[in-house]
Amino acid sequence: MLSPTLRCACSSPIALLTIKSTYSSSSSPSSHPQWSGLHNWRDGPLNHNRLWGPTGPQLPPPSSIELDDAQLELGSSLAEMGAAVLNTPDPLTKSKLSHFAYCRWRQENLPIGVSEPPSRPARPPKPQLVSPKDMPSPKNSGFPLNAYMLHNLAHVELNAIDLAWDTVVRFSPYTELLGEGFFADFAHVADDESRHFGWCSQRLAELGFSYGDMPAHNLLWRECEKSSDNVAARLAAIPLVQEARGLDAGPRLVQKLIGCGDCRTSNIVERIADEEVAHVAVGVYWFVALCQKMGRPPCSTFKELLKEYNVVPKGPFNYSARDEAGIPREWYDPSSSANNQDKKGQLSEVYDRLACIISMEKENSRGDFEILSDLDTGCGMEGLAELLVAAAAAAAVMVGGGLP
Repeated sequence: MLSPTLRCACSSPIALLTIKSTYSSSSSPSSHPQWSGLHNWRDGPLNHNRLWGPTGPQLPPPSSIELDDAQLELGSSLAEMGAAVLNTPDPLTKSKLSHFAYCRWRQENLPIGVSEPPSRPARPPKPQLVSPKDMPSPKNSGFPLNAYMLHNLAHVELNAIDLAWDTVVRFSPYTELLGEGFFADFAHVADDESRHFGWCSQRLAELGFSYGDMPAHNLLWRECEKSSDNVAARLAAIPLVQEARGLDAGPRLVQKLIGCGDCRTSNIVERIADEEVAHVAVGVYWFVALCQKMGRPPCSTFKELLKEYNVVPKGPFNYSARDEAGIPREWYDPSSSANNQDKKGQLSEVYDRLACIISMEKENSRGDFEILSDLDTGCGMEGLAELLVAAAAAAAVMVGGGLP
């Protein structure tokens, strides 16, 4: 079991702040590898392109985003508005309210506030929620393959809206501990996810279907519930595992849709996958920041949390997208750590052999360097050492590109 220091992020914020750091400050979020677009994502303008047009995202007609007066009474803080979104059962209304809440918070400079999330988000009567093993196969679903995959993605995006807002609301009592930037980022994630759900829902309608026409699983929310008592575990399980799986699956889904001849849906999925990089990057940033506050190294802490909460990262991994988002490979891929150890072992052997060569050359330096002098090479013992160092570097490349 992980020590109680991680759990105090919820139960005892004062204790967390007074932990003496044993982890180097050089591993702060600012020095940890970050997604290059994080700053622009945070400071960018509000994104109102909630309609997928002929050539991509565009502004929807005003009539499609109208909400009634009762729905607009969400509250006077970000946390209160987030709780209202979580308590909204209709998926399209939830999507619209999510966008409205985030926009209002940014435009009116409202406080983060404090609220309490529901035990579970409100849900419509459909889709029927079943165990993952009871999900119908594509052949038995009654859906064409492109609509089947799109419905599954719509379900993921709807859950992602609630996952982000639950993170904002559930941990709102600890604004002073976590910082306002934490809540700003996850409210922004919720806004992105609401836009993604809108695109999926729109495309399903164009194909003649609606969200809820097919059963769906509740696996995503179960992972959220498991981490409801621990903000570090929430960051590890949701953005760094669940959302990272979207980076892995996105390109494969795009290719399958292209194979179905549905380029419009493939373009939507490709855009969603590209935007998910920001959400994983946000998780990395705040997980590293929290580990720094707790005085714990992020890599081992991440692995301990996954073990404690029975969360397993599953490949195949999209290394390029994960690298872009800033997740070090050794966090989630055991083979990466093993390969690094193999490289270190091989390089150690190379350097040991070169050290022996240098030692032997020192013993025979008089005779050898008289010959070198006669040849007028201009090489002395230092020159030979430089040659051997160069050989070591070349050997490192031959072993596997050197140490990462």
